[in-house]
This record gives sequence, structure tokens and C-alpha cells, in this order.
Amino acid sequence: MTLPLPVSFLLLIVGFVLLMKGADIFVDGSSALADKMGIPQIVIGLTIVAFGTSAPEAAISITAAVKGSADLAVSNVVGSNILNVLLILGISSIIAPLAIQKNTLKYEIPFVTAITLLLLGLGIWGYSLGRVDGIVFILLLVAFIVYLIIIAKKGNAEDDEGAPSKKLPVWLMILYIILGGAGIVGGSQLTVNCATTIAKYFGMSERLIGLTIVAFGTSLPELITSVTAAAKHKADIAIGNIVGSNIFNILFVLGATAIITPVAYSRDFIVDNIMAILTMLLLFFLVLRKKKLTRPGGIIMLLSYVVYFVVFIVLQVKII
Repeated sequence: MTLPLPVSFLLLIVGFVLLMKGADIFVDGSSALADKMGIPQIVIGLTIVAFGTSAPEAAISITAAVKGSADLAVSNVVGSNILNVLLILGISSIIAPLAIQKNTLKYEIPFVTAITLLLLGLGIWGYSLGRVDGIVFILLLVAFIVYLIIIAKKGNAEDDEGAPSKKLPVWLMILYIILGGAGIVGGSQLTVNCATTIAKYFGMSERLIGLTIVAFGTSLPELITSVTAAAKHKADIAIGNIVGSNIFNILFVLGATAIITPVAYSRDFIVDNIMAILTMLLLFFLVLRKKKLTRPGGIIMLLSYVVYFVVFIVLQVKII
């Protein structure tokens, strides 16, 4: 059932409120749990937080693929990954400079770049992501999780920086994570549905919706969580959330989607996929020297996103 436009705008605001409050308590709960269990916050950010904030992408992409809307399934993931790095880390680093840990710089950022390149290669090869491709993605995800467990056990992650986490009883930490995750996912779903309704009302195409409105909507959890984490001086969660989310988006979201049903890879996505690779390379070079993403770097990323967005819109409306 299509809701009236005023109702969609109202529910859009409700979705934002759920996202903001959900992200706030989710960060508190996850960082407190990390301290309690002696787990580096970067590991929490790359797993629990990243998986939780990638849930909207998974729901949207799987549903879209099953319904035959392949453009929406792929564009949602590719668009979200671009937006995650350029817009979300850009905004977060302007709020507070974000330190990059050695393992993130040496292994995780190159890993995201490699799997994004793999997505491009598999997509071009036959212009479809089949079940074998999905299995490859899931196996890589398992390997990544094993790598994180090894880091946690060996204590290779550097000491966490920033303000101490809230001292909470374990049951309250778990409740915070559950309620926060529910608020994030529920708020995101509500926001995406209403935003898509509004976009279709104004005549936007499915691919345009996927790379803009839906990508932004499903990235709202990452945006709110990372900005909240940066404001709380939890840089590890802010960075880990984005890097981990991009990994989960490709390996879990597209992997699970391709296993459930083959997903067509349109030639239109080649440029977007290349942009996602360039985005990770930009992040790598911006943090390489100082081992942190500073405000000037964040401004460069935001400007890069503005340029990408404007060029994309111009090409879509065929002005060029």
C-alpha cells in the first residue's frame, strides 16, 4: 500500500529519530562490552557494529534480488560503500580527527579494495553474480572473521584511544546492543521505505534510487553510528564500523543475495564499481602519512563525494 506523501514525510522523520537514538545506545553498549571482555574496540567495530549496521543493506538487496530488481540490489551495496567512505568518514573526521590503526591500514583497507576489485572482475565476467560467486564471497567473509579472532587472541590490535566507555552491568550492555540494533535497523527500514516512496513520486529511476536514496538510507546506520562514535571519541568504532560495513556489504550482502538467487550485473555498474575502488585508494593515501584522517582529509572526501554525486546526477538526466 502506497502511503500519502505527507505521511511518508512524517514517517521519514520518525525513522531518523529511531536511527539516532538507536545508534547512541548501540555505541555505548558495544564499546562497554568491548572493555568488559577485553576485546579491542576495533574488533567490535569490525564485527558486531559493522554487521548490525549492514543489516539494512542485506534486507534491501535480498528482497530486491528476489523480486527481480537487480539494479537496486547491486546499486544499493556499491552506492552505500562509496557513501560510507566519502561522506560518513568525511563528516566524522571533521567532527574529530580519526586515528587509523596499523592493522586497519596494512590489512583491512587493502582487503576492502581487493574485494571491491574482485566484485568488478566477477561482475564483468558474464555480467552476473551467480551462486558460485556468492559462495566465494561467503568463504572470504569467514576468512576475514578468522583473521579478526586471531588479532584479538594475539593482542595485535593497538591500545584503544579516546574516552573510557560507560560502566554498565553486562545485562544492560546486551540490552543496549539489542535495543540499539533494533532501533537502527527499524529506523533505517522505515526511512528507506518512505524515502523510496517520495523518490518514486517525483519520477526517479530504480538505479538512481538505488545509488542515491536507498544507498543513503541504508547507510544512515553507519552515518549515525560513526558520527556518534566520533563525537564520543571512539575513533576505533567510527573507522572499524565503516571498513567492516563495506566488507560485510560485499561479502555478506551480495554473497548471500547471489546464493539465494543469481544477480545480474549491469554494464552501468562498472563506473560505479571503479569509483568504489578509487574511494578506498583515496582513503588509504589520505591516512598513509599521519596514520589518521584529519579534518582537511575529511573535507577532501566530502568534496569528492559532491563531485561524484553531481556528475552522476548530470549523467542520469542526460544533460551531458
